[in-house]
Amino acid sequence: MKIKYKLAASVAAFIFSQNVAAQQRFNEMTYSPSETTFRLNAPSKPTLRLYEAGRGGKAYKKVKLMPNGDNTWTATVKGDLKGKFYTFDIGRGETPGVFAKAVGCNGGRGAVIDMKETNPAGWENDRRVPTKSPADLVIYELHHRDFSIDPSSGLMHKGKYLALTEQKAIDHLKKLGVNAVHILPSFDFASVDESKPDVPQYNWGYDPLNYNVPEGSYSYDANLPTRRIMEFKQMVQALHKAGIRVILDVVYNHTFDLANSNFERTYPKAYYRYNADGTPSNGSGCGNETASERPLMHDYMLESMKYWVNEYHIDGFRVDLMGVHDIQTMNDIRRELNAIAPEIFVYGEGWSAGSCAYPHEKLAMKAAVPQMPGIAAFSDDIRDALRGPFSDDHKPGFLGGVTGLEESLKAGIAGMIDHPQVDYSKVNYSKKPYALEPTQMISYVSCHDDMCLVDRLKASIPEAEYDENELIRLNLLAQTAVFTSQGVPFMLAGEEMLRNKKGVHNSFNSPDSINHLDWNNLKTYPQVFKYYSGLINLRKAHPAFRMGRADLVRKHLEFLPVQDCLIAFRLKDHAGGDKWKNIYIILNANKELRTINIPKGQYTIVCANGEVNEAGLGEMEGGEVMVDGQSALILHD
Repeated sequence: MKIKYKLAASVAAFIFSQNVAAQQRFNEMTYSPSETTFRLNAPSKPTLRLYEAGRGGKAYKKVKLMPNGDNTWTATVKGDLKGKFYTFDIGRGETPGVFAKAVGCNGGRGAVIDMKETNPAGWENDRRVPTKSPADLVIYELHHRDFSIDPSSGLMHKGKYLALTEQKAIDHLKKLGVNAVHILPSFDFASVDESKPDVPQYNWGYDPLNYNVPEGSYSYDANLPTRRIMEFKQMVQALHKAGIRVILDVVYNHTFDLANSNFERTYPKAYYRYNADGTPSNGSGCGNETASERPLMHDYMLESMKYWVNEYHIDGFRVDLMGVHDIQTMNDIRRELNAIAPEIFVYGEGWSAGSCAYPHEKLAMKAAVPQMPGIAAFSDDIRDALRGPFSDDHKPGFLGGVTGLEESLKAGIAGMIDHPQVDYSKVNYSKKPYALEPTQMISYVSCHDDMCLVDRLKASIPEAEYDENELIRLNLLAQTAVFTSQGVPFMLAGEEMLRNKKGVHNSFNSPDSINHLDWNNLKTYPQVFKYYSGLINLRKAHPAFRMGRADLVRKHLEFLPVQDCLIAFRLKDHAGGDKWKNIYIILNANKELRTINIPKGQYTIVCANGEVNEAGLGEMEGGEVMVDGQSALILHD
């Protein structure tokens, strides 16, 4: 026992020392009123340049950094530099470094600030929202500009972080019932010119520039480095006060470009993957891919995510193209976050956008999720079973009356775990379970990176384009599958108001006229919001829909005999400790009425014909039960 204890202690000491070294490596600027120390990890001696402004003008001072350990260079400049700007240069072009925590307009220069001055009043009392299980989360994915830019929003801070501090925005989210907001990339990205705030510009933000600074175009003054930081924190603080978690979309798999990136200008070839012939690997589909398995990038990802957690109180991360990263790095991230707060949720895309210059079996693909406890992946299985394949916008799925997808939908409803009634040989993509626990599956039917649900239904089901009632029925049916599944439910902002993007699939740089939310739809289609809200709150009120553990799902989730384009299942015997003994969920995608047999008895209907009411919509007898076409029926005894 003593030997094991000493071994464990030595391992812990080694990990601690490695963490300290990583923290020092990326602590590139340390400010005090009397002096500021600059530090850079680079292969050759850097020159430090100091500037009066964040853009333009010449450096008023140049300083040579001196060696301070292996590939580490430092310089201390006396005096109070607060409000000044800086760059490093090893001869490959000026850069704010790889870990700038504050920058000037457009991110070309680092800023010397006192981070304590960026904290809003009461920030020291801000806390992450407690989470017992990821199964309790209801995730709402939004883009800052989409959410608030349209006049119909009635929000004052249009396109800004502060829109999410407004009472109307908070009230909308709370009434809908979501408890986690997934914000699209909000670090400093390259595609929007922050110096032209009055010129309409749009991008999703998947083009990283400075990973550890909030994007300036969502702030009121990108020229003032502290402003964007404080406003981001005010947003987090307001959402936390409302009981809503904040999940940050992180894009460590690639940079805006390679040659001019901060990584390459600081430590060439240390952060990226290359093919055998020396060309950059392109598993991201963006011209470059980072190398998470290499020490600098591995440590960078860990320190960056911990920084967002500690400095900005972030509650979770969505990892873009997680399949580009290696399994070990993702597990190390999970371990490091567990040491801070185990409830921090991590999920990602379990795929890449191309072939990576790294062994496939070592990458954090969806199939590798069993090797990554505590990390979840999006389920394209349930998504495409419901609405049709990602590869063909015009091909329908279950919702369009396509048979043969029932087993894929069953797998998604069970949370992609091993379940005795799911035949994975008939599942569309995953031929074996990929989740050890249902909380490792993100259940969804639409997200930013695709057609929104309305557009997809119109594109793949001709009748839905001309029959608004059918469009709404199918929309509601799709989300019923999502929110009654045992995975972690996820929805795209605006689906609750029947959002459309005029049929644009990849709207990453489309104008506001395509991407905006039309809040007038809340008045035009009040039944849609009411159904979404009722469905979400039904899930939150009943643990049967979110058991959170595979053993409980196998014990309490029972599928009824499948019919073409009809799935039915029972959550039985007070599943998850639910007050309702048995809950029946029937999803009928056929245009016509269907019947299904359930045990005789007296049941209360809580969802039928586009209405949800936990208190009950009426009573019915068991036996042969009729389910209207393109609708869901939920009842309990």
